[in-house]
Amino acid sequence: MEKLLLPRLRSVAGDLLLPGSKSLSNRALLVAALGRGPIQLSNCLESDDVDRMAEALQKLGVPLKRDLAARSVTLTGCGGPLPSGNFDLYLGNAGTAVRSVTAALCAGHGQYRIDGNARMRERPIKALVNALKLWGVKIGYEISSDCPPLLIDAQGLPGGRTEVDGSLSSQYITALLLAAPLCRSTAVIEVTGELVSRPYVEMTVDLMRRFGVSVDVASDWRRFVIPAGQSYVNPPHFAIEGDASSASYFLGAAAISGKVRVRGCGSDSVQGEAGFARVMGQMGAAVEYGTDWIDVTSSPNGLIGVDVDMDTMTDTGMTLAVVACFARGRTVIRNIGNWQVKETKRITAVATELRKVGAMVEEGADYLVIDPPSKIQNAEIFTYDDHRMAMAFSLLSLGSDGITILDPGCTRKTFPDYFEVFGGLGKK
Repeated sequence: MEKLLLPRLRSVAGDLLLPGSKSLSNRALLVAALGRGPIQLSNCLESDDVDRMAEALQKLGVPLKRDLAARSVTLTGCGGPLPSGNFDLYLGNAGTAVRSVTAALCAGHGQYRIDGNARMRERPIKALVNALKLWGVKIGYEISSDCPPLLIDAQGLPGGRTEVDGSLSSQYITALLLAAPLCRSTAVIEVTGELVSRPYVEMTVDLMRRFGVSVDVASDWRRFVIPAGQSYVNPPHFAIEGDASSASYFLGAAAISGKVRVRGCGSDSVQGEAGFARVMGQMGAAVEYGTDWIDVTSSPNGLIGVDVDMDTMTDTGMTLAVVACFARGRTVIRNIGNWQVKETKRITAVATELRKVGAMVEEGADYLVIDPPSKIQNAEIFTYDDHRMAMAFSLLSLGSDGITILDPGCTRKTFPDYFEVFGGLGKK
């Protein structure tokens, strides 16, 4: 297994343009493919997850071209459902792609198989499958219930009312929403259980509206009505925001020691993770927002522990867990139960690796309690083939010269050159 020994950093400093949001890149690719007319997507992320989405659309016959150097994609949408036929699609561990493509394919006609890697075959999709069945879709599991591979006998989406459990992942709701304009009759989606990660649902609705689809939202984001007879209309150009989750690593490092400005997302962002900097402010860092940039500067007084609900920015909770190792006092991270169905069982993984560097950690079904170490201990950090484990734990290099990241290449899922960018900001 590849290993990367990180140099000890005294502080970080810099001004950087963020790569495109993974969540927005994959949503925009699918909506554009369903839309009417040509479009150019700029600042489209180059990463494994986006590669899988683009490859799936190309395999289905969507005319799509990528300019990786320019981070742009040009395509002409289908003006309705994705192409019909008999297709076997592999989408790796790209959760957004698996869920949203599954629902979108049900709007067309054909036989489709959806599969992923070993971890994706462990990630539940039952809530989405059950909701699609309520819409009359013929869909089932190839091997075992609850998880991919999936087999779809697509005959179009009748529409009508369906319900979906929102307590495990917002991606099921996003998948239904994105496919809903293709239903033959008005679609009504009702959320049962707790709605986790609501900002991601808000992001989806915002994108749908930008592409010309009307969505009525009621009951505090628990009921959605999408009138029939609509279609996505592609604008000539659509710019994708910088990735706010990726911003958290640089902003978290600056809160520990230094000053960083990230560009590409700010106070106008549609991403919940853009609120991460405010948590750094609660811990004592100086924070400033512009419409499309965020500044974080460390305090000479250091950081203090916080007790915070991270439901609206779950992916950046991992960054917070590592920053907590540099704070005075206890940090409590709440409402993170959906971590366990991500790329790995993240609550367990984060707790395990933090203990290696000397932190005292209590883990629960939906929380972590972290008491920081008196000194960051040297350790090899196992990353569990999870890009966010590798990136979040890189911040430990601000406290030790003996932090080794195992399998650093797993960052290719969302940020292939992360360690080069991170290292370029560091003062050794």
